[in-house]
Amino acid sequence: MIYQSTFVAPSGVVSGVSFTIRRVSVIRRLELLREIRELCARLDFYRAGASLTDKLDASIASSEIEALYVRWGVTKIEGLSVDGLEVTPDLFVECGPEDLVREAATLVRAQLGLTEQERKN
Repeated sequence: MIYQSTFVAPSGVVSGVSFTIRRVSVIRRLELLREIRELCARLDFYRAGASLTDKLDASIASSEIEALYVRWGVTKIEGLSVDGLEVTPDLFVECGPEDLVREAATLVRAQLGLTEQERKN
């Protein structure tokens, strides 16, 4: 058996862009769950609030979770450069097009086989 620890997914948002996504493993899933646990708790807390500050904090926590998914699961972005630079996952999250970052996060979550509630985060 030959196992590839990553796979390539073409973007459905921008033609010519593709993402190399890590396949899940037991240890990597544990790493992600440990990192995301606190952020998810904060997100749930803020979503329960009614104030504008709570809504803004919920939005911040949600964006932090999305960035974590991309940094954790995307190893390479092809067909995209930012200001003439090769795009790393960190640069992609910090400066990349928001619609592509969201797409990459969705691909990572789907690969993880997360539940519907986890996907909402």
